[in-house]
Amino acid sequence: MLELGFWGIIAVLLYLGAVGYLGYRGYRDTKTTADYMVAGRGTHPYVMAMSYGATFISTSAIIGFGGAAALFGMSLLWLCVLNIAVGIFLAFVVFGGRTRRMGHTLDAHTFPELMGRRFESRFIQGFSGLVIFIGMPLYTSVVIMGVSSYIKQALGVNYDAALLLFGAVVALYVIMGGLKGVMYTDALQGSIMLVGMLLLLVMTYAKVGGVVGGHTALTNLAESGHPLAKLGLPGWTVMPQFGSRVWWVAVSTIIMGVGIGVLAQPQLAVRYMTVRSQRELNRAVLIGGIFILVTIGTCYVVGPLSNLYFVGNPDFGKISIAAAAGNVNEIMPLYIGNAMPHWFVVLFLMTLFAAAMSTVSSQFHTMGTSIGRDLYEKGCANAEHSSRTIGVTRVGIGVAFVVAVFLAWWLPRRFGGQGAAVIARGTAIFFGMCAAAFLPMYFGALFTRRCTRAGAAAGMSVGFVTSLFWLFFCQAHLKGFSATPILCEKLFGRPSLMQRAVETVAEDGAVVVQWVPRTTGWIIWDVVDPLFVALPLAIIVTIIVSLATQPPSKEHLDRCFAP
Repeated sequence: MLELGFWGIIAVLLYLGAVGYLGYRGYRDTKTTADYMVAGRGTHPYVMAMSYGATFISTSAIIGFGGAAALFGMSLLWLCVLNIAVGIFLAFVVFGGRTRRMGHTLDAHTFPELMGRRFESRFIQGFSGLVIFIGMPLYTSVVIMGVSSYIKQALGVNYDAALLLFGAVVALYVIMGGLKGVMYTDALQGSIMLVGMLLLLVMTYAKVGGVVGGHTALTNLAESGHPLAKLGLPGWTVMPQFGSRVWWVAVSTIIMGVGIGVLAQPQLAVRYMTVRSQRELNRAVLIGGIFILVTIGTCYVVGPLSNLYFVGNPDFGKISIAAAAGNVNEIMPLYIGNAMPHWFVVLFLMTLFAAAMSTVSSQFHTMGTSIGRDLYEKGCANAEHSSRTIGVTRVGIGVAFVVAVFLAWWLPRRFGGQGAAVIARGTAIFFGMCAAAFLPMYFGALFTRRCTRAGAAAGMSVGFVTSLFWLFFCQAHLKGFSATPILCEKLFGRPSLMQRAVETVAEDGAVVVQWVPRTTGWIIWDVVDPLFVALPLAIIVTIIVSLATQPPSKEHLDRCFAP
């Protein structure tokens, strides 16, 4: 258990004091709905880039995906490549500029409102807000789980008390300061994360014998056996075998699900609308790219290298390998808490606070605006109700807090004993769901005049429903990284619709039924992520329905695409 000591307590108090002050600054500077929801549309590029990055990178990346990397190895570095190429460069330069211009032109304050005004549809705005409020609590809860797990491990604090206190602190300053308060604190927290993760990378390499020595030792470690070798992953420094079960989980769920899904994240898309011009977005690209490279790259390098520490430490044995059948979410907290010096553990505690606070605050804000702006105000369809929007949004943030904390309390009890990487999986589910539901509509809204209201609504609905269906009825369980289709078991008496029964006769004459996956060539259907099914269907439906229906008026399109 970590003893903070005098200077540790002072450092934590200074950090919390700075967060409180910045939250108050946001409250003091918030005068209008635009201030509360899009930070007044005049954010500095550094603040915007750090807020975007800090919102994107959370404890789900550091704790959840770091632990996943300890099992899947450095193949997850491809996710870092996608995060920079897609999540920063493509997002800022291609999507960001058009989103900012259209958002300013249509006076949109949220992502659902932008889509609703672009397609002149209350249904699209309301349904988008509903998707966010249904799906985002899962993502929020796993972020809270990540930091609460570390607090429990480092400080010996009860897990339930840690998640309740942490969630309440974040909800309080978001309710007070709106998006200005969120972005002010994000800039501070992103800076802390950058320093903390860079130090973690350097100190880990120093502990395992340097870059060459560490990677060589990790490669040789595979000779003693990798826990997923029989499923297609022979070691920590190689890619899984193409078409194997591990390949499908690592590539389709973790790498592609999060790597593509980042483009359609509502809490990130709204950041584009907080700056004045494309120039500010362009200036933010380099800052955001460096931030993602250091923070994400460190997670996916340190996670696998932690195996060397555990294997070489007689107090642990092969703990991270054993964690493949236990709880991979414990790997990073155990590694940092035992392998790093006391002063760094204190610093990293604040790094995790920063990572979690920056993400959870944005999620609370997004869920609150979904209720206040996208469901309440537009659902009332009455101008006099708009004055209550901020109040209803604050109530929505409170509701989001209750739901997210409950899930963070319940999920470890439901899945924690099954080897579940609940944190990484919950993140991937939400990112993939957003990509399937929003990305075809979002792309059509920004890049073509031919995408229609009916096409956007149909594609969004098909993407969302297909994602849920595949998640609950088709995707099978693999070391906790795939959802267990509980509903399929209860309704159809089989673990997955993508598995078939094979009967064999045992030596005693008894008939044994085994469930084996359905395959088509190299495709193993029961471990294919919902994204690979739902997104193509949503794209096809969006295109077909748009071509079959009338586009919006020329006057409306000219306004939407005004330079």
